[in-house]
Amino acid sequence: MTAFTVWKFEDPAGAEQASHLLKQAESEGLVKVLDHAVVSWPQGDPKPTTKHSHDATVRGGGWGALWGMVAGALFFVPVIGGVAGAAIGAISKATEGTGITKEQLERIRTEVTEGSSALFMVTDEGDLDRLGDRFKTMPKKLIETNLTDAERTVLLQTFGGR
Repeated sequence: MTAFTVWKFEDPAGAEQASHLLKQAESEGLVKVLDHAVVSWPQGDPKPTTKHSHDATVRGGGWGALWGMVAGALFFVPVIGGVAGAAIGAISKATEGTGITKEQLERIRTEVTEGSSALFMVTDEGDLDRLGDRFKTMPKKLIETNLTDAERTVLLQTFGGR
């Protein structure tokens, strides 16, 4: 089953550490990673940084568009009046049919804050519970969407180049 998953860590370096554990879990066959990105927001920085992994080099541009759109709308739009809501509305429209909902986007925006980090990933054929066990020593929170077959198709066609 394909899943869009966001793990939030209570440390700006937590998501990067989890990214290394994710790659190890993939090499052991625990999960198939279609792509992932790390968002890190060190204390005192005005905004977070996003690092796209380009797991699938051939389709990296499509996934880069997804991560850029998500991070841009969630973290780089000023939180003034209705601007943030409009940005989330626009991205939820762009991701319509992919299983990524407006409510999830709003939750991510409110939970990933200064002094934290997040690991965004799209996985296939994985055991997310066992993957979460790999992150057990790090304070974290899971935001997850398991995608239907139709949502998976839309997500992969739109961003995965399939």
